[in-house]
Amino acid sequence: MQELSPSDVPGEVAAQQQCLPTKPAPFARQLLTQDLLTQRTPDVHTWAVNQFRNFRSEGQFAPFSVGKDTIIFPGFDGGAEWGGEAADPETATLYVNANEMAWTAALGENTAENTPKALYLNQCAVCHGEKMAGSPPAIPALVGIADRMSFNDVAATVKNGKGRMPGFPNLEHDSEQWYGLLSYVLTGGKEALAKENAGKEMSTSAPLAMKYHFTGYHRFLDPDGYPAIAPPWGTLNAINLNTGEYVWKIPLGEYPELAATGQKNTGSENYGGPVVTAGGLVFIAATNFDKKFRAFDKSTGALLWETTLPFSANTTPAVYEVEGRQFVTIAAGGGKDPKSKSGGVYVAFALK
Repeated sequence: MQELSPSDVPGEVAAQQQCLPTKPAPFARQLLTQDLLTQRTPDVHTWAVNQFRNFRSEGQFAPFSVGKDTIIFPGFDGGAEWGGEAADPETATLYVNANEMAWTAALGENTAENTPKALYLNQCAVCHGEKMAGSPPAIPALVGIADRMSFNDVAATVKNGKGRMPGFPNLEHDSEQWYGLLSYVLTGGKEALAKENAGKEMSTSAPLAMKYHFTGYHRFLDPDGYPAIAPPWGTLNAINLNTGEYVWKIPLGEYPELAATGQKNTGSENYGGPVVTAGGLVFIAATNFDKKFRAFDKSTGALLWETTLPFSANTTPAVYEVEGRQFVTIAAGGGKDPKSKSGGVYVAFALK
């Protein structure tokens, strides 16, 4: 049982305890402390320390504060994530890849109830952030959206939803609040213009304003775009399910430009799971930046093979057999690294 920090948000009461398993030990670090900040360069370390001192870092389940960022570690997308794990029935071993990325978030206080800004903060900021920065590429930024989309396209997206974004049936379409919100987004948060474009002041029929809003998802990255914590930034783990002990644990992924300077085996952000074969191999791609597809010895974690794909493959491999010959196929599309191109290919390999 873990004792939890109390909430300092007026009117909010947080749980006092949280049950945690005794085994296995966490496969990602749970509490960010100053000694775990990046040492990539002295200047970057100093920057990270100064930033960290402004944050609240109290481990798992720490409630958000108003006006002060809380560290979420590992981040909003893991630890383990949607790619899933692989289980080997022969050895009762679970293989799971994990991210070790710190994120930050906070609450902001809403001060006006019937304005375009208040409507944006209540309805949109939970994903796109109070400054419209989003969390690309999963959640796009809205800054400069008028240069990329027309009024009608934005209106259709808000009304009907698109991709992972839902529609907003709670907003009264073709009303003052509707046009106020759209204009606020398209003018980059200029509330005066939003009201003018809406035709008149927002009506009091706007959705009930909450007292606080979520300020958005923010990765804790250094000024050069690398994680502001010490490696590993991503791992691959083998856990014995009978004992709860680790068979092995290794960094997964690299940043090619850092590896070229000797900073290898840092691990990296990764999305997409592993597969384990009866022949003793663990196949995994997943890593965002090095575009690698790798095969490890399932017993030791030793790297047995790797190849560079046309694009990073944030997916789980498929293993299958055709006329007695075994194949492994991976979908490679990229899209997670803003410095690299994205595409869409399937790459298949035959096992000898």
